[in-house]
Amino acid sequence: MKICLSLVLFCTAGVIHAADTSSPAWQIKTAVLAAPVAERDGATVLGYDETGKVVTLRKGTNNFVCLADNPKQKGFSVACYPKDLEPFMARGRALTAEGKNANDIFKIREEEVKAGKLPLPDKSILNVTTGTVNETTGDIADLYTRYVIYIPYATPETTGIPLVPLADGAPWIMNPGTHRAHIMINPPKSTAGAKGTPASDEHKNHK
Repeated sequence: MKICLSLVLFCTAGVIHAADTSSPAWQIKTAVLAAPVAERDGATVLGYDETGKVVTLRKGTNNFVCLADNPKQKGFSVACYPKDLEPFMARGRALTAEGKNANDIFKIREEEVKAGKLPLPDKSILNVTTGTVNETTGDIADLYTRYVIYIPYATPETTGIPLVPLADGAPWIMNPGTHRAHIMINPPKSTAGAKGTPASDEHKNHK
């Protein structure tokens, strides 16, 4: 009996419990990593329920909305943006839920923005933060934030910003001349690649 009890205690002690990364508390804690530090406590946080539906986990008191990591997508990625960008973001999520692909979503929102059916601010920012999840503690390591500055219909000619970055961390413009024209800023990483090469478009999942 003593031998069996000792084996049970030994095995139990060796069990490593994974962090509950689906809990509202963890989603809120990690979603706000994309927000400016001073705005984290007051930001509205959107996350995912047990069915994968986007729900409001916390109503905020300031101008920011943070979106938690999507458990259905590979890698850790959270986002934060001003409230006036939420209708545009929500429309993208709704179209994705309908099974529309990226090209379909682009065309539909382009038409709706031009027709005045979908509000889109004349300038706004989306912060996208990525990292590596410690499955045991739930902590996030290797945090990295890139910045997406929306300026609808902007072009290199109207902004002076090129289509490719001229150096690590330099801005460049994507989707010029369209409703989704935006300036990308990827701050240099310590392991950054060759100059002038855009980083992977990880922010696309939040758009």
